[in-house]
Amino acid sequence: MAVRAYTVTKFIDTVKIVVKAGDGGRGCVSFRREAYVPRGGPNGGDGGNGGSIFIEANRSFRTLIDLQYQQLYRAKRGEHGRGKDQHGAYGPDLTIKVPLGTVVSVVETGEVLADLTTDGQRAMVAKGGMGGRGNARFATATRQAPRIAQPGTPGEVRTLRLELKLIADVGLVGLPNAGKSSLLAAFSAARPKIAAYPFTTLTPNLGVVEVDPYGGFVVADIPGLIQGAAQGAGLGIQFLRHIERTRLLVHVLDVSDDAEDPVIAAETIERELSAYSPALLSLPRIAAANKIDLPHAEGLARIQARCASLGLPLVAISALTGEGIPSLLETIASRLRAAHEKSYDFAQGPTSR
Repeated sequence: MAVRAYTVTKFIDTVKIVVKAGDGGRGCVSFRREAYVPRGGPNGGDGGNGGSIFIEANRSFRTLIDLQYQQLYRAKRGEHGRGKDQHGAYGPDLTIKVPLGTVVSVVETGEVLADLTTDGQRAMVAKGGMGGRGNARFATATRQAPRIAQPGTPGEVRTLRLELKLIADVGLVGLPNAGKSSLLAAFSAARPKIAAYPFTTLTPNLGVVEVDPYGGFVVADIPGLIQGAAQGAGLGIQFLRHIERTRLLVHVLDVSDDAEDPVIAAETIERELSAYSPALLSLPRIAAANKIDLPHAEGLARIQARCASLGLPLVAISALTGEGIPSLLETIASRLRAAHEKSYDFAQGPTSR
């Protein structure tokens, strides 16, 4: 089984930046004055356009950390026009590179300017000002010596909110210490922090798995939810944006005898998902009953009964020993293939293509 993983040193998924496009250059007022050249006339050139600002998705980036440290971006202005019909040079455009899955919106209005999901996709977020016309543009048969020129127009200024929503096929959700990070480490090369205390995982982790003959898929480990997360308890729901794009959810449940009742745990997770976005519950789901290497008879029986009543697939696994992992991977891969036949509108729910 081929595996790959993406890791980052610091995970930043929301930033606010200010972008200022370049101003247009001034038009020039100038007249041709040369010896022995009668009636030279106006020859003032136009100003150049200011540079625009673009935001571009680039697969080399995994976090918005660079934008956290530089929050003001200015494109250069266009050059002013000069005499002898010399037009000013255009200001160069400025491109800001961000990870795939970045949503760009205007802070003041909430208007979404772009949702960048493919490598190389770009959007203009601030348009450069137009260069002013020089006086040569205003010459007519009746006004042969115009002494007017246009100033350049200012470039756009915007305050933007950039929000990263990881692009993953599968989202792992569950209570703290349910074993999500251990599970991700069991079937990918990702190495998230794993420890025997709640909220060990403080940021989402990504792993890439390839399962023959289904191909590869990306898995996101979302930090643990608890009851009241929608009201800000624990880590709150700040990371649930990262499963909005997933095509499949895996509920990781601790079925060991020492853990909380897995049925109550499953209901807690579903309530918090619904509080964030009811459409999340319309995604295909799989339950992974974890920690079967520990005494688990009662917990496993209870969650099996619940999943059977809901028609929810259940796979019993041990992330520690690897038991059941191949079966879980095959179930995930086959479900993803089936989910590929549907598209999901998060306002309307699933719709057939």
